[in-house]
Amino acid sequence: MTLTIYHNPRCSKSRQTLARIEQAGQTPQIRRYLDTPVSRAELEDLLSQLGFETPRELMRTKETLYKDLDLKDVDDKDRLIAAMLSHPKLIERPIVSNGETAILGRPPENVDTLL
Repeated sequence: MTLTIYHNPRCSKSRQTLARIEQAGQTPQIRRYLDTPVSRAELEDLLSQLGFETPRELMRTKETLYKDLDLKDVDDKDRLIAAMLSHPKLIERPIVSNGETAILGRPPENVDTLL
């Protein structure tokens, strides 16, 4: 089973989650999603793997950009996904996927369910 971590090396939780995976003897594929953005199909697949009912559950709602884009009252799934695709900074991190199931590494211990 190969794990993929959607990683932002500037994020302490992302670094801690990656370290936890490596300490467990795994070598994950590292996807620096800010440098190589996800596709719509990939984002929708991650939302499904996470079991989220709405894209907002995967959004960094405290980001200034979230407020600047006035997304608080948006209920349109397509518009929320489009915002994350246009502004990957809005995507919560880190996400770890085994291809069938994904978790958010907040807290980093969450990744243990996939190890």
